[in-house]
Amino acid sequence: MEGKVCIVTGSARGIGQEIATLFAEEGGQVIVNDAREGAADGWIAESPLKDRLDAMYFDITDPEAVRKNVMAIKKKYGHIDVLVNNAGVEFNELIGMISRPNMEKTFNVNVYGTIEMLQTVSRVMSRNPNGGSIINISSMVGLRGNAGQLVYSATKGAVIALTKSAAKELTPKKIRVNSIAPGLTQTAMMEQTDIEKLQGRINNICMGRLAQPRDIAGGCLLLASDYASYISGQILPVDGCTIM
Repeated sequence: MEGKVCIVTGSARGIGQEIATLFAEEGGQVIVNDAREGAADGWIAESPLKDRLDAMYFDITDPEAVRKNVMAIKKKYGHIDVLVNNAGVEFNELIGMISRPNMEKTFNVNVYGTIEMLQTVSRVMSRNPNGGSIINISSMVGLRGNAGQLVYSATKGAVIALTKSAAKELTPKKIRVNSIAPGLTQTAMMEQTDIEKLQGRINNICMGRLAQPRDIAGGCLLLASDYASYISGQILPVDGCTIM
């Protein structure tokens, strides 16, 4: 990752923070993005990698904010090599109880925001001699569904579909597009969940444990690196071999 300029959306905490940290550890210059102003300032200031971490706060669902900030990154660093579309929201609601505002917000962030970033950053990457790598974070529920997650799984299914279409369009321009599909992952959000309600799903994980954010970051590192130079249009499950 030495010398690569990377944008990781939704990276003030959780999986995104771990992706940003790992990329910086491997020599990348990482733009930490979040919609909440100042959300990453604390941990970046305390990080031994702070010289490789640059926070930029903007809403990925705002086309003008996306354009303005992506152009600012291009002007500052000269190029963009990696984009990880990690930002996402999740509302777990049963059929019949689905909130229209929650549905709209989930699609706005998970799908429309991903598309805004992808199309804006890909224009910059298309000027790079070696192109670039775009990684969209989807989910195993986008592949297989899950009760109580109709809207969330629909958005992640859309991310999987757009990844495949974008790969067909952008790979000839030397821009690889892939997706990581995480399984159940130990995050702050997961800590607020009744673990007993998830025990049945955990029992179906052959490795016998939840994923850690570092596991997801490792998959992203592979797809971002030159070791994946012949990989595009793929969905990589990082789920500990889950039987569903």
